[in-house]
Amino acid sequence: MTATHAPFNQTPPRVPTRSRPGSLNLKTPSAFKSPTVLPLHQKNTHSKNQKKKKKSQMASISSSPIAPIPGSISTQSSPHHELSKVVRMGPFDSKSVKKRWVVRPAAALDPRRSDSVVPAAAVAAVGEVVRAEVEVLEDYGKLAGELDGASPLEIMDRALERFGGDIAIAFSGAEDVALIEYARLTGRPFRVFSLDTGRLNPETYRFFDAVEKHYDIRIEYMFPDSVEVQALVRSKGLFSFYEDGHQECCRVRKVRPLRRALKGLRAWITGQRKDQSPGTRAHVPVVQVDPSFEGMDGGAGSLVKWNPLANVEGQEIWNFLHTMNVPINSLHSQGYISIGCEPCTRPVLPGQHEREGRWWWEDAKAKECGLHKGNIQHESPVPNGNGNGASSIGSLNGTAREDIFGTSDIVSLRRPGVENLLRLENRKEPWLVVLYAPWCRFCQAMESSYVELARKLVGSGVKVGKFRADGEQKAFAERELQLGSFPTILFFPKHASKPIKYPSEKRDVESLLAFINALR
Repeated sequence: MTATHAPFNQTPPRVPTRSRPGSLNLKTPSAFKSPTVLPLHQKNTHSKNQKKKKKSQMASISSSPIAPIPGSISTQSSPHHELSKVVRMGPFDSKSVKKRWVVRPAAALDPRRSDSVVPAAAVAAVGEVVRAEVEVLEDYGKLAGELDGASPLEIMDRALERFGGDIAIAFSGAEDVALIEYARLTGRPFRVFSLDTGRLNPETYRFFDAVEKHYDIRIEYMFPDSVEVQALVRSKGLFSFYEDGHQECCRVRKVRPLRRALKGLRAWITGQRKDQSPGTRAHVPVVQVDPSFEGMDGGAGSLVKWNPLANVEGQEIWNFLHTMNVPINSLHSQGYISIGCEPCTRPVLPGQHEREGRWWWEDAKAKECGLHKGNIQHESPVPNGNGNGASSIGSLNGTAREDIFGTSDIVSLRRPGVENLLRLENRKEPWLVVLYAPWCRFCQAMESSYVELARKLVGSGVKVGKFRADGEQKAFAERELQLGSFPTILFFPKHASKPIKYPSEKRDVESLLAFINALR
């Protein structure tokens, strides 16, 4: 029997085909088309094209977008898409909590479907969400303990590695340029931002420019809202902070711009050190969940704060800066140590603490502008002994006591006695007087040193006194005695009517004796 072959241009009879088990058969037999018979010289090319087309279709399936879960952040093109969202928490703690939902495409649920040629729309339609909710607790309190003995370089490296482009260095224009140098040494990419309040020193602006050129970076500057600044200045003047405190001005020019900057981040890096401010930064950890601000995901626990220099002393920072030959703000050579806005910053004298050059007219133990307000511990008001509640910002309230500085070597002055001291231009002997409140923690802290000082000055020709300046006497003390915060120490010279205010935060016996000996 002679075999016959159909011509190339003749269509063979239709033969129904069976789909593979597990595949989605999107066609019915009635919709089948006749296969096209190709010449032999075209078969190889056609086979290759069919393989390429199939690979292209499979790639389209694997990369097709998955319908997002409400509240999710982003999706990725891997077989298992993990969507992370920071959950709003209740009471603040040191743990950053995240919930993750695992999303799998339909093809990933059944291995038999993995090689099916299914349109991308079909995958999106039948995609299934496996709600395997898993709580991931980031215990930064524990991490802070682990890194407490680490070097600033190691801490910086961990921070940049963990957060990548979602973390930035907060640069103030002072010795915290060390942060930028440490970031450079890690070899990782990093971001830097700064708050331009509009009232910085000219030297600070030139320093910013030098830093950008030295590191070949662009600092991301944040500016205050012009409408808010205009309203503040028009209503209260340019220097209202000298009269009613710096908090309102700092809130407009610094805190709110910082809040806007942090809303675009998941973590930030600061130059805080434990030795910078005795009353507010003594317990700063190397890493913490920010207690005051929120990150891009919103809610408590959504922002992490890194303090790589927390355990480093100021002199060590300066040794590092000189060794690495980095740019330095020229204000440092003029006696400035802690640098802020021009009207609120001044040089300090030898032996003075660096924060004494900031807001010098206010309480020495609560010198924070609001950027690190989480450092300030708030306590309940304690009665001051005159029946008046004594509340203030910072850790000012101590244990309620009837009186302090109780020794026969210290003269207890009343208002008439103080007024007499003010009127006299020629006194028989000089006086050292402390203005105090018995409920004030810092007055209580210096009690032993002041009592010891009074004992040493017996027979020296210098009288030591105390004047309780809270309650009804506070307005008088503020007006006539330069009271800005408790305690305030005044020296009344022998041949001058105007008292001299002790300018330092150091209230030990030796420092107070040096002050007296320089003026008597």
